[in-house]
Amino acid sequence: MPRSEINRSGEMEVFARVVELGGFSPAARALRMTPSAVSKLITRLEARLGVRLIVRSTRKFMLTEEGTTFHERTLRVLADLDEAERAVAACQIPRGRLRINTNVPFGRHYLLPLVPRFTALHSGVQLDITLSDAVVDLVDERADVAIRVGPLRSSQLVARKLGESRMAIVAAPSYLASHPAPSHPAALAGHDLITFNFVRHSDSWPFVIDGKRGDFPAHGRSTVGDGESARELALAGQGLTRLSLFHIADDIAAGRLAPVLEAFNPGDAEEIHVVYVGHGGRLPARVRAFIDFLVAEIDLRRFAVVPGPAMIEANRISASG
Repeated sequence: MPRSEINRSGEMEVFARVVELGGFSPAARALRMTPSAVSKLITRLEARLGVRLIVRSTRKFMLTEEGTTFHERTLRVLADLDEAERAVAACQIPRGRLRINTNVPFGRHYLLPLVPRFTALHSGVQLDITLSDAVVDLVDERADVAIRVGPLRSSQLVARKLGESRMAIVAAPSYLASHPAPSHPAALAGHDLITFNFVRHSDSWPFVIDGKRGDFPAHGRSTVGDGESARELALAGQGLTRLSLFHIADDIAAGRLAPVLEAFNPGDAEEIHVVYVGHGGRLPARVRAFIDFLVAEIDLRRFAVVPGPAMIEANRISASG
């Protein structure tokens, strides 16, 4: 019989139980087999090994010298198998270092505030978080998961959508006090704009005018490398900027920023995904736990529209209790 067709660990388990219980009949009862089946299995094992392992008769049951050696090795092999199974089962418990990459706005406003809750649920996971608006290669950076805001480039990564968030042009009341809000996209040329300096950024802003979509140049007086810097400059009254609502909705509701040119807003939205390497469909438990946690905790539905006066007032009443 080819070795691939032999259940060697099964033979060892039956042999060890026969020795442990001192006979075929008690071993058969423990293994839910018939005594004849146990006897035939031991006979086949001895034939394959070419040695007698057990001396048995109606009154006598004892191991041969070869049987004693094989029994000792059998117990060692079965113990190793049990340890291997326990080690694999332990991998299903979230533990180990989890490397996360996210853009600065999402990291500061959503991910970092959730860290205490996640670590309380999964004390065996150590988080290694990098905040950067640069799009990194997960494999090169050895990251387990990343948060992507905006269109996804085709890749071998698996993506799970967390939601989407509408875009809006905003400015601080202090800026609008000295620079009246533009009434038409063409008026942007007379305003200070805060834009981005990374390669994937477009140097124009989209609008809908008379039912037709068009792009207007957006050359910034100030350019920055991440959305949080753009928000901070806008809050400081340095000009107009165009950001995703998940980033600035609370500022709008609190009156720290005001949307402008909403009549021309095309309503475009940025999709937000958590992406990860698929691992052939088998995810480490720590990765699966983190992704499921994000999906359960992150709710982006309120960012489908710009907060209007009624929504702002409701938020203020709710905040004041």
